[in-house]
Amino acid sequence: MLLRLWRHWGLITLLCLPSLSPAQDDGVDVSANMAPPELPAYDQPPIPGDGYLWSPGYWAWSPDFNSYYWVPGTWVLAPQPGFLWTPGYWATDGGRFFWHGGYWGPTVGFYGGVNYGFGYIGSGFVGGHWEGGHLFYNTAVINVGSAHITNVYEDRTVINNVTVDHESYNGGMGGVQAKPTAAELAAAHEHHLPPTSDQQQQIAAARSNPQLRESENHGKPPIAATPRAGAFQGSGVVAPQRVSVSSSEHAGDAAPAEAAAAAYAERAHSFAPPPERAEPVQRAEVHTAAPATSGHAASAHPASEPMHSAPAAAPRPAPVARQAPEPRPAPAPRPAAEARSAPLPRAAPAPHPGAEHNPP
Repeated sequence: MLLRLWRHWGLITLLCLPSLSPAQDDGVDVSANMAPPELPAYDQPPIPGDGYLWSPGYWAWSPDFNSYYWVPGTWVLAPQPGFLWTPGYWATDGGRFFWHGGYWGPTVGFYGGVNYGFGYIGSGFVGGHWEGGHLFYNTAVINVGSAHITNVYEDRTVINNVTVDHESYNGGMGGVQAKPTAAELAAAHEHHLPPTSDQQQQIAAARSNPQLRESENHGKPPIAATPRAGAFQGSGVVAPQRVSVSSSEHAGDAAPAEAAAAAYAERAHSFAPPPERAEPVQRAEVHTAAPATSGHAASAHPASEPMHSAPAAAPRPAPVARQAPEPRPAPAPRPAAEARSAPLPRAAPAPHPGAEHNPP
């Protein structure tokens, strides 16, 4: 009897446990013991047509090979009109990192404050909206390309005050410090739909590609985005940029070559030595010659050179030694004063007439 109860309890326990399937974006939470790598910067491929929404790339975790792998961003169709995609996100708690799966719903919910780009600026979605059963796209952040789409607009105010970074998780050291708003908390209780079959196909294709594993690419996947789900080869496949673009809400507003040149110029400027300062003009010093008391003329002392400390980044060339000023000749001795002759003795005054001199 006890054995039957134990087996029955064990069966119930197994049925209640969550699935360990590595297809983590089906709403199943998984955890990892290390932080996900930073998000790569990349260009968005052109939209294939009307009705598509962008599903941004992210780092997924597979317990099969104990490594993160990159799921490239791609275009997918919404499961029904009026629904938007809320991306999944990583959050740290107690030294581990937990995945919160994405979902479709009428309102974009909380996705950790992570800036996935292309309208997902950390909160909400500014890449477009539903109106009358049709999607209207904001071309300030969505690459419409040559697709024949007339329901477009441009609103750059939504990205003017956005800080561009590549943090891939919420909380902890190095993560995004964001909390859900009241509207985002309410969105979590709305009617949701799981990722579509196209999104699941993208996850499966990424998981089966060894080159997309972080253990192989060291956080730099060779494929960053695809034009359609599962299309990992051919035209439209986007590689990550070598240089991060920080001038817009998402990478892709500047050509990689121009961004690389700008970054190189900035680095060259930061390591360039400071401009040479003009040497001060030496002013002649006036020396007052002291009277020679020992028979030697006073020696002239040239002015000391100003000392310049060499910058730590790049040593400056040694200053050219300047020639010491020639000593000024000692003043010629003055001629000795001519000796004057002693004054002649004066004669005694003559006695007045009529005055007698009686001897004693």
